[in-house]
Amino acid sequence: MDIRTVGSGNIGATNVWRTLGPWYAVPVIVLDVAKGFVPAFWGTHWEGAAVGALAGGAAMLGHWRPLFLRFAKGGKMVATGGGALLGVAPIVGLTAMGVWVVVFALTRYASVSSIVAALSLPVTALVLEEPWPVLVFTTAAALGVLVLHRGNLARLRAGTETRVQLRRKPVRASATRAGRCDARSDHRARARAVAPRPLCAAWRGRRACGSSPG
Repeated sequence: MDIRTVGSGNIGATNVWRTLGPWYAVPVIVLDVAKGFVPAFWGTHWEGAAVGALAGGAAMLGHWRPLFLRFAKGGKMVATGGGALLGVAPIVGLTAMGVWVVVFALTRYASVSSIVAALSLPVTALVLEEPWPVLVFTTAAALGVLVLHRGNLARLRAGTETRVQLRRKPVRASATRAGRCDARSDHRARARAVAPRPLCAAWRGRRACGSSPG
């Protein structure tokens, strides 16, 4: 299955969760977070916050326009950005993750959770007096998330945004049987519609077939 052809068409974890359920979405989340965390952590560890922020930003851009998709539309950078923040400024990243969880628990909107968590990044970095590379990175990440969620904001204003269901509802056996019966009934109806009818059908119940009206 090509995830770009189902649901919202996005390759991110939210669309995977809505379409295929948590068994497929959780590995996607873990890999997206790791995609941002690994380069940002090692860049920070070896060269400092500036290099770590650049490495994390590059990972986010790569998630937005993946090379293996020939730079076509990718994800919205939320999980990858969270992983990058955990590598560059762990407290800022953990705070944003906490904000995401709280907002999602209250609203069940992944888009609202992502937007609010993104807006909390520069505020938290400023309060914690993080170095300037972290302030620049968190501000740029927040703006990027907002831009990529323009469609979600429009759907929220229109009241058409979809909430995330934590559990996919299984198809009941009775509903399946009913659907099969309906399909058989439709097939029989179509068969009767195309079957040749006797010329005397209009006289059924009134005159014998072949008799003249006079």
